[in-house]
Amino acid sequence: MSNSSSISQFLLLPFADTRELQLLHFCLFLGICLAALLGNGLIIITIACDHHLHTPMYFFLLNLSLTDLGCISTTVPKSMANSLWDTRAISYTGCVAQLFFFAFLIVTEYCLLTVMAYDRYVAICHPLHYGTLLGSRACVHMAAAAWASGFLNAVMHTANTFSLPLCKGNVIDQFFCEIPQILKLFCSDSYLRENGVTVVSSCLGFGCFVFIVVSYVQIFRAVLRIPSQQGRHKAFSTCLPHLSVVSLFISSGVFAYLKPLSLSSRFLNLVVSFLYSVFPPAVNPLIYSMRNQELKDAMWKLMTGWF
Repeated sequence: MSNSSSISQFLLLPFADTRELQLLHFCLFLGICLAALLGNGLIIITIACDHHLHTPMYFFLLNLSLTDLGCISTTVPKSMANSLWDTRAISYTGCVAQLFFFAFLIVTEYCLLTVMAYDRYVAICHPLHYGTLLGSRACVHMAAAAWASGFLNAVMHTANTFSLPLCKGNVIDQFFCEIPQILKLFCSDSYLRENGVTVVSSCLGFGCFVFIVVSYVQIFRAVLRIPSQQGRHKAFSTCLPHLSVVSLFISSGVFAYLKPLSLSSRFLNLVVSFLYSVFPPAVNPLIYSMRNQELKDAMWKLMTGWF
């Protein structure tokens, strides 16, 4: 029997066993990582440099891009390095850090998406009060609350996870240190404390989900009351990028954690974890830039200014 004090490293699940496929995985993840870094980095720099974009919606988008950069930088580089050097190992400390930062950033992103739903609700349903309800101080407070929620959630999960005794080896059936897969290594009588933390996190997640749904019900009702078709289209176009990102985030996350055990397999776990941890940070900048002419114009102005 082993425990956390005697384990110096964990073994992660590889994407491939043959050398050729390992190098292909490295190149694929490198391309995705560079695309995410370029897209999110460009959004951050554009919003920071263009004073016309210093509005609540773009302030929250800047924070969202920061979390996307953090998420993909937490999981992908180690997986790439393991494929390149033909190894599966991650140190105990590295696993703790990876779990903490991923939990921190993924919960922060979810909270930010909830705040962004409120931003769209106020902009469409109460436009005359937009400046009052979403002043600069209120925006900073809401963003800070999102980051604080993610941090506290990560501290609770990390502290509980790595204080429990491990009885089932050190092989993690995932390409990064993920809480559900690490829980499988615990002794069967050690779940109670972690279950308590999970209930708290689930309540936060469900509350955010209900808030987003209620916000969009009110938004759709308000939009459908707009008499002109052009006005309805303009209102929908401001919500569509956020709604697309929320749908991708929630659907992939729900399937990853709530899929039936009969559908569980190593390959499917890898695919699903890729869809919710790697894919969104890479495509979110594309979703927002494609549907937002103001952001595209600001990006183009910034890039032409450089050259």
